[in-house]
Amino acid sequence: MASAVDGEQALAAGRDRRHDLILLDLMLPGMSGLEVLRTLRREGIETPVIVLSAKGEEVDRVVGLKVGADDYVPKPFSRPELLALYHAAAELERMGDYAVNIAKLAQQLASEPEIPLFSQIPLMERLCRSQLHAAMRALVDVSEADARAVCANDDELDRLYDAVYRSAMEVMQADPSRVPQATHMLFIAHHLERLGDRVTNIGEDVVYLATGQIEDLN
Repeated sequence: MASAVDGEQALAAGRDRRHDLILLDLMLPGMSGLEVLRTLRREGIETPVIVLSAKGEEVDRVVGLKVGADDYVPKPFSRPELLALYHAAAELERMGDYAVNIAKLAQQLASEPEIPLFSQIPLMERLCRSQLHAAMRALVDVSEADARAVCANDDELDRLYDAVYRSAMEVMQADPSRVPQATHMLFIAHHLERLGDRVTNIGEDVVYLATGQIEDLN
């Protein structure tokens, strides 16, 4: 962990890619927090950034997010709120890893003899996309009801993954030459299912933020 007392120190600390999260105040001496954020993003540094600022007007929030902040928290803020945002940023980082793994598997699939994509995989992709959007909206709105709905929908993602597994086993048994393709598709589905679990974790954080109660909804 590192701290900074002005914009130049904040920029130097932000360039250290070992950090999992950056908490950035906009009102820094010297280089402003906004300029620090803009510079980090321009240099390709993708560490999640949560902006903390006494400037809580909607236009300030929009500008911060447009420049590259992952979230914007006006002061004063509560400790549970900051904790939930930190967890959400960490979950988003892991989802990015899953996306990279899926892209690599897609490249491998493209280099192999083509077989039809298991029909459940596009359904899983659309559900993951919808779930992530809903979870982030629930986080912004601190909506317990929406967060619980997100967690409940994870069962459908599990059901689709089970169906992919069965389809993969059937293809492997029927035609051993297609084992590599079926295996790659199975791992794609696995990453999508794990991504869905991460989205559910964000939903649980929102429930905690709204109620103060820790619940296992996965």
